[in-house]
Amino acid sequence: MSSSLKVLHAFNRHRGGGGSDNAWDASIQLCREHGLDVATFSRDSRELPDGVAGKCRAFAGGIYSREAVRDFVQALESFQPDVVHAHELYPLISPWILPECTRAGVPVVMTCYDFRLTCPMATHFRKGEVCLKCLGGREYWAVLKNCRGNWAESLAYALRSAVARRFRLFTDHVSHFIALAEFSRQWMMTEAGVQEDRIGIVPCAIPLPEERSEPAKGEYVGFAGRFVPEKGVELLIEAARKTGIPIKLAGNEPSHPAIRCGDPVECVMTASRQELIDFYLGARLLVVPSIWYEVFGIVAAEAMSLGVPVIAARIGGLQATIEDGVTGLLFDSGDVSDLAEKMERLWHDPQRCQSMGEAGRMHVAERFSGSAHVAGLLDAYQRARQCPVY
Repeated sequence: MSSSLKVLHAFNRHRGGGGSDNAWDASIQLCREHGLDVATFSRDSRELPDGVAGKCRAFAGGIYSREAVRDFVQALESFQPDVVHAHELYPLISPWILPECTRAGVPVVMTCYDFRLTCPMATHFRKGEVCLKCLGGREYWAVLKNCRGNWAESLAYALRSAVARRFRLFTDHVSHFIALAEFSRQWMMTEAGVQEDRIGIVPCAIPLPEERSEPAKGEYVGFAGRFVPEKGVELLIEAARKTGIPIKLAGNEPSHPAIRCGDPVECVMTASRQELIDFYLGARLLVVPSIWYEVFGIVAAEAMSLGVPVIAARIGGLQATIEDGVTGLLFDSGDVSDLAEKMERLWHDPQRCQSMGEAGRMHVAERFSGSAHVAGLLDAYQRARQCPVY
C-alpha cells in the first residue's frame, strides 16, 4: 500500500484522559512517522462546562450532534481521505458521522478500546463484578440498575447505545474493526455479531525505553493505574496484608480508602512520564489485579518494556499480554489467595524476576513495536478499502 495513503482520524478525548487517549495519539504519531498523510477530526470532553449545562450538551451530542456531523462532512470534503479511522466518538461527535462516510464512499476502520458495541457503560462491570445484563439489545438494564449512579446519566448512556444499535451505525458503516487482543476479537464476533473477516487484531504500540530495570534489586511490588473498582486495587491491598510484602500504588489519588493503619501499602503520585518510568524501575514486579475484562494490558506492557515482570489476572486481554511462566504469572481474577501465593513466589526469587523481566522486554520488542503496529494498521486499511460496507 502506498505510503501516501490519506487517513482521517476521528476521536473524542475523555475528560480524564486515559490509556485509550494515549493509544490513539501514539497511532497517529506513528502513522505520520511512517509517511502516511494524516489529518484529525476531534472533540474534547474537557471543554464541557461543569454542571447541568455540560451534562445536557453531552447527552444531546451522544444521541446526535448536528454540529459535529456538519463539521465532519466539511473535513471529509476538504481532506478527501482514503480511509477514516474512528476511535472514541462519544459524547461530542457521535457515531452519526459514520453514515456520512458511507455516503461519501470512504471506508471506515474502527479501533475498539472497550465494549462500546455491547455495553452502554463500555465496561461490562457494575458494583464490583462483571455484568452482562445489557447483552442482546437490553440497554434498559443500564437504567433499571442505575449503572452511572445518576438516573439521568444512566438513561442518557442507555439511549445513545440503543440508538446506535437500532440504526446499525457501527455494524453497517464500519468496514473493518480493530481489536487489541484475541479476547476482544472473539467477543465482537459472539456478542456483537460482527463477521470474523471484518475484525483484525492490532495491539497497542509500546515504545522500548533505553532504561532497563534490574528487578532483582526492586524494593516493592508496584501497581499503576486509576483507583477505580474494576482495577482490583482492594484485592492487591488484601494480598499485601496476607504476605507482608511492601506495595506501592501509583494512581490518580494521594491515598486509597481501603488502606488501613499498619498495611504495608504506600501511595505515590507520578506527575510525569519520567516519574512513572522511575516508579516501574524501582519495582521488583508489577501487579495488574483487574476484575473486569481488560481489552489490553497497557500498564503491564509498559512495565515489561523496561524489564519488569508482571503478575496479572487471568481475565480478558491480559491473557494475551503476559506469557504465563515466561514474562510473568497469571492468577485467577478475584482470588486473593492465588494472588498472594504468586506474589510470594516471585518476591522471594529475585533471579527469576530478572529472567522474566528480560523475557518480557523481548516480548514487547517483538510483538508491540511501532513498526508492527503500523503494519497492522496498513493491513486493516487495505482490507477496509477492498471490502467496504457501502
